[in-house]
Amino acid sequence: MKPDLLTQKKVIITVAITGGAHGKWANPNLPITPEEQAQAALECYNAGAAICHLHVRGEDGQNTPNIDVYNKAVKLIKEKCPIIVQIGNGIGAWIEHGVKVSSSGKPYGQAIIMASLKQRLNLFTISPQPEMFTINAGTFEFRTRYGSHTFDNPLKFNQRFVKQCKKLGCGIEIEVYDSGHISNIMDLVDMKVLEPPLHFSLVLGIKGGAPATVENLLHLVHQLPEDSTWQVVTIGRFNLRTTVIAMCMGGNIRTGLEDTIYYDKGELAAGNAQLVKRMVRLAKEIGREPASVNETKSMLNL
Repeated sequence: MKPDLLTQKKVIITVAITGGAHGKWANPNLPITPEEQAQAALECYNAGAAICHLHVRGEDGQNTPNIDVYNKAVKLIKEKCPIIVQIGNGIGAWIEHGVKVSSSGKPYGQAIIMASLKQRLNLFTISPQPEMFTINAGTFEFRTRYGSHTFDNPLKFNQRFVKQCKKLGCGIEIEVYDSGHISNIMDLVDMKVLEPPLHFSLVLGIKGGAPATVENLLHLVHQLPEDSTWQVVTIGRFNLRTTVIAMCMGGNIRTGLEDTIYYDKGELAAGNAQLVKRMVRLAKEIGREPASVNETKSMLNL
């Protein structure tokens, strides 16, 4: 599809409030507990975000596949506000036990673990049920400063995951880390497992995936089906500028402490809501109003 520089469509703002493998040692404002996550979701909803992308943490502060923690976090979020809850089906990487930790609590080992496919399928037992799940469009080596691991996303697993999403009536966001992943998704369309319109998340800057460049963003957008909706997710120092470029191109955007712990160079973000407020302001500056929760549900056919 082609970028639309003059679009008047409202922009969907997703906030990824925790995610990643980093902890409070990286930014003390990172919400870790279900209570902290629910408060962050409320603040982001009030600031203008329509979707909360969720990974949860265990008592050790690391990503966990524990469904009890998901249940508590989703329940508390829904009690506080009507923001759309979106569960990342990769669950997230955690640092292997036994890796050395500094006096500040910062790990500096070289080994990470990722959730099994079985643990990821268990996400369908979350209660109350979230409105959306993500799928990851292809297998690749997920590399971090703490080590690397194969992020396994075989076609058969995605078939099974999509079918269960449809059975439950949940929306699907397709996370694409490289151009070949779009071809994988179109195979699922050909197999009638997925039906357009599709909602894509173009992820840039993850080691093992496409680097965060304007050329890569354009290349990915040009390969999307014309009736798609899409957003960009950029990790690290390119986060703000790439996000603004995507919004100018007619895309939707994601922000939050999963993607960047900084508000400005050398300045830690005061929280997720601060990052959302900036994107709302910038969206309005270029003539795009943030989409409400109900408008987002309509736009994504939830």
